[in-house]
This record gives sequence, structure tokens and C-alpha cells, in this order.
Amino acid sequence: MSSMCQRCSKVRATVHVVDTAPQRKEWHLCEDCAEKEGVIVKQHHATSNLILQEFIKQKSGTLGEDLSCSECGMTFKEFQNKGLLGCPHDYVAFRNILLRLIERAHGSKARHVGKVPRDADLAIRKQTGLLRLRRELQEAIDQENYERAAHVRDQIKDME
Repeated sequence: MSSMCQRCSKVRATVHVVDTAPQRKEWHLCEDCAEKEGVIVKQHHATSNLILQEFIKQKSGTLGEDLSCSECGMTFKEFQNKGLLGCPHDYVAFRNILLRLIERAHGSKARHVGKVPRDADLAIRKQTGLLRLRRELQEAIDQENYERAAHVRDQIKDME
């Protein structure tokens, strides 16, 4: 049979403490009272979604409050509160703000290029490097940054 907390008398006791020195004493406490008494320390687990929500709120501020997705109707404010987008079209609707958030999270780099394991052989490293450079070349062409495109093209030729 469970007893009520001996400190607050409001909640069922789930923490049972037995002290044997100098004489035997027993306490039956709820988790909150046990934490207040210093008997236990509650673990406060922050989920990755909660961390993301807080980051989005802090870094975006009032940006995009008037933005919403034309497909699902989600507003940027809803995204700030939930930390989750509503549909694939949200990436387009909130593109500029999302890019700024990603750059802030990744130290001014808006694109993840991935990693290659250290023990990967030279051929795999070369292939991965060429794929990355080809993506960069296509991006430079799409952005009509022909000077950058020429530089990347030369890097590709050197690797090949």
C-alpha cells in the first residue's frame, strides 16, 4: 500500500529513504519534495526538438512573423513554437529565414558537405571531392557567378 508524501501530504510517496544512524528513521516523499530535501536530483532532459525550438526563437526573433506557407497555411510563428515544419513547401516559404538560421547554427556555412571516414581510400576521397565540386559548380552556374564557376571547373580538372 502506497503512502502519501510526509512533507506535502498531497502526492503519493515514490521515494523512500531509510537512515540508520544514529537511530533508524524512514521518510516517504514524493519526487518534488525529495528534490527539495536534496535526497534526489531530478534529471531534466531537454529533447532535441525543445533545443531546436529555443534556438529558432532566439535567433529569428521577430523575423518572418508575417510569412506563411501557401500550401499548408503554416505561419513562421507556428514553426517557431513547434520547431517542426508543416509540409515540404515550407522550406520555400521560409527559405530566407531558414538559411540565416542554418548559417548561424553552422558558423556561416549554409550547406553541409559531409565527412569521409579517415580510413577511406584515396579513390573514395577523390570521388567524394569531385561530387562536392560538381555540386558547387552547378550552384555557381545557377547563381550566375561565372568567376566562381570557372575556379571550381579548374579544381575539377586538376582532380581528374
